[in-house]
Amino acid sequence: MSNLKEELRELIAEIAEKDEIPDDVAFKDLGIDSMMGVEIVAAIERKYQVKIEDAELAEITTLNSSMSLVAKKLGNDNVAAVA
Repeated sequence: MSNLKEELRELIAEIAEKDEIPDDVAFKDLGIDSMMGVEIVAAIERKYQVKIEDAELAEITTLNSSMSLVAKKLGNDNVAAVA
């Protein structure tokens, strides 16, 4: 689980076609639009076999917030607390 942040960083960077995804910079500030956001959510759901509800989409705004949500979904709150 310690690689969760780096796995998410790679996944988001690939979809957004960015070289770097900082931990706490808002995705919108990186030029990630809503269509890319939909792709990111779908990729997270596929990769980690989780369901992200519509009400949770607002939590997918930075790498750290995304990691916290995925960690919570995977039942590993310890990772979320370290973020």
